[in-house]
Amino acid sequence: MTRILLGGAALLALAACTTPIPDSGAGFNDYDSYQAERAQRDAVLQGSPAVTSSELPAAGGSDDPAVAAATSVLDGPQASEGAPLPTAAGTPAPQSVSGSAGLSEENSFDAVSAERTIEDDKTLIQQNRAQYEVVAPTDLPPRPDSDAPNIVAYALQTNNPVGTPLYGRSAFASEEKGLRNCAKYETSDRAQEAFLAGGGPEKDRNGLDPDGDGFACSWDPAPFRAVRGY
Repeated sequence: MTRILLGGAALLALAACTTPIPDSGAGFNDYDSYQAERAQRDAVLQGSPAVTSSELPAAGGSDDPAVAAATSVLDGPQASEGAPLPTAAGTPAPQSVSGSAGLSEENSFDAVSAERTIEDDKTLIQQNRAQYEVVAPTDLPPRPDSDAPNIVAYALQTNNPVGTPLYGRSAFASEEKGLRNCAKYETSDRAQEAFLAGGGPEKDRNGLDPDGDGFACSWDPAPFRAVRGY
């Protein structure tokens, strides 16, 4: 008996400590008032007199624009395709883009055909063609230093690697003297032109090719050979 009393007391204490679960439907019982307030708000935004809930008929059953607009808002989006949506008071309705100023109608056959005929287009094309200026190709202008040797042609005529001696040089020729002589030229291309103009590759009067490979001042023919697939 004592155990039964203790168990009952424990159940009562547990029930007293349990947090009550709130009603999830509280606050949604007066849905008619919510509809009336929403219709009244939408009517004010559209610049129409306020509409009460008693004035709201069934959807599509009133001739009053304000009432019809409020009813359509409550019933959800039912606008037909292409119909403009209602706007607030003072806000201009959006306009179609197709007729806006500044947009070209050249891609519209109907618009263009209304302005001119096919014969007009043909005449316009002929007028435009008459204004074309045909420039005939001419020879390339000569190089300012046309008397200088053509190092490109020389590169394509050779096939030996850089550093491979092919021509005899003086016993007094050295790499140090070659570097000093090469410093007189802005680029290795200029040095190679001077080397060929001075009798190269067989002769090296300016001391620009001490190793006798036919290439002065570290000039490399590889980029020119690459064009011809060497």
